[in-house]
Amino acid sequence: MDQFSPAGEPGAGQYVTADEGGTQAEEAAADPKAGSATDPATHPTAGPVAGSPAASAVGRAQGPLTTGGARCDFDIEFETRHAPSTAGTAQPGTAQTRPGTAQAWAALGGDPALLARVSRHRRPGLLPSALPVLELATSTVAACSLAAAEFSCVRARSALLPPVRVDDGAVAAAFHSDRLMRIDGRDPVTFAPLSRFWRTADGWVRTHANYPHHRSRLLSSLGQADSGPDGDEAAGERLAAVLAERPAQAVEETVYAAGGLAVAVRTPEQWAAHPQREAVATTPLVATSRLDAAPPLPLDGPPGPGGLRGLRVLDLTRVLAGPVATRTLALLGAEVLRIDAPERPELPDTHADTDLGKRSTFLDLSTRAGQATFEELLAWAHVVVTGYRPGALDRFGLAPESLADRRPGLVVGQLCAWGTVGPWQRRRGFDSLVQAASGIALIEAEHRNGAQHGRGAQRGRGAQRGHGAGAARNRERGRDLSPGALPAQALDHGSGYLLAAGLLRALTEQRTGTAGSRLVRLALARTAHWLVEELAAEPASGAADTPGTGAAFDPAPWLTEADSPLGRLRYSLPAVAFGPADSGVPDAVNSTHAPTEAPDITRSPGDWTRVTGIAGADEAAWL
Repeated sequence: MDQFSPAGEPGAGQYVTADEGGTQAEEAAADPKAGSATDPATHPTAGPVAGSPAASAVGRAQGPLTTGGARCDFDIEFETRHAPSTAGTAQPGTAQTRPGTAQAWAALGGDPALLARVSRHRRPGLLPSALPVLELATSTVAACSLAAAEFSCVRARSALLPPVRVDDGAVAAAFHSDRLMRIDGRDPVTFAPLSRFWRTADGWVRTHANYPHHRSRLLSSLGQADSGPDGDEAAGERLAAVLAERPAQAVEETVYAAGGLAVAVRTPEQWAAHPQREAVATTPLVATSRLDAAPPLPLDGPPGPGGLRGLRVLDLTRVLAGPVATRTLALLGAEVLRIDAPERPELPDTHADTDLGKRSTFLDLSTRAGQATFEELLAWAHVVVTGYRPGALDRFGLAPESLADRRPGLVVGQLCAWGTVGPWQRRRGFDSLVQAASGIALIEAEHRNGAQHGRGAQRGRGAQRGHGAGAARNRERGRDLSPGALPAQALDHGSGYLLAAGLLRALTEQRTGTAGSRLVRLALARTAHWLVEELAAEPASGAADTPGTGAAFDPAPWLTEADSPLGRLRYSLPAVAFGPADSGVPDAVNSTHAPTEAPDITRSPGDWTRVTGIAGADEAAWL
């Protein structure tokens, strides 16, 4: 645990949960349209737990507020009356500290008193894993929702912080959005044939070759010709034979030297001794720094539902975490312009899933014309988000300090795979590679194998890294197991929601705390460290802890369809939710999914205002 992990501290905020164990909750689980256990409409007399810190918590914000182009001083005292409890009159033990949400909110620099406004509808058995993946998922969504509620309240100069509602079902659907998306009924392509685990002479290696240039570099580095996607089956057979004769770490270095992506599958003990793990473990989960003392940039016009109307965001990110962050800002009303290089567009299905609510344009930043257009966009932007290796975009003038010099008051978000320190900071990476390198793939493999022999219980904080002779034997056996994976791209999605939360908190701090341009940084490897080493295990839920057992998850209540330029698009509805229960936010009670326009902004929309369009089809200009 580090200074960003205050789990278990008394008074750190209470998080009301609705466990699906009572009669009414069981009915809600069986019928998602039945009354939600956390909905004030079904429990109008619910209140805070008597005597709890949440019952009297008050958060305070003061400083400069910018709204409608005017900057003024203000002093807001948030009323953080507790969200309704889950069973009418609260019973002892109903409210409990949620370490994951408290840790995430502390990492964001948030006031712990505001946690009193968060409630959760629990649905056991979702995102089953050896690790507390559901805790990570709900915690990141809760923190993001709370940050959004806070900023909407600040922008509206409202004294009452709206309630935040987290539904496990909505969260699970959102974390599977890349898999649940459909275009005209077609299943999405999530991994290319050459993106997989491979046997090596001494273990396993994981490759990533979804993008054409990465596939080409992988094959050429190992002496194989690239015949394009149509030749992947034959190439895979040749690649398997080559890799089976080489040590995993030798493959890792050979492919990296050629600009490709491959990592050796490591045990948790091997990763614990790795210098990159040692470097990233000392960094904060969410790193925020102040770049100057510039005043906050004005937000023009009415804020609209979600509170971000008038906010302009330049999105230079790639699959998946960065686009999830900017997709969230688009949901809340921001104008988000996705920028890709013409020769390297985003993968079609990833674009369809993660570019909801955005416009998309192609811009060649290596040309003078492209640079000039970018400068015109930057001159009116409030936020710039990048998702590449540290320093990779500096040659285009996208270093955070350079951006802030040209646009004082800007908020910059950066997301990378391995962090900004350590020997791997310049390496490319993706969620699946971080899972493989950090020991998660073998933890999941051992969990799967143990489940088959009745040993499938989820392990608690730090317990995944076993000790002693028995653990060593298990790790040796793990070398022979086919590596596993988390039930979702949880490092990507979780980091995306944390990045969105960090950007929202930076916007809030500019207006309520200290002015100045801000830099918010996250790394997938640091999120993995949080998952493996710092998050506590979910409460035991029986068979749900065993992969492949328990009731199958039906995401239907959190999916919707719409006609789009891409075809008939099915996509997951947003999990980020704050405001009154009738705000149009999808939950177990409100299944219409239609966002409700309201005169105030202290509520989140239930859907994006625009569906995904054709990649690169929009003009490189603000509306």
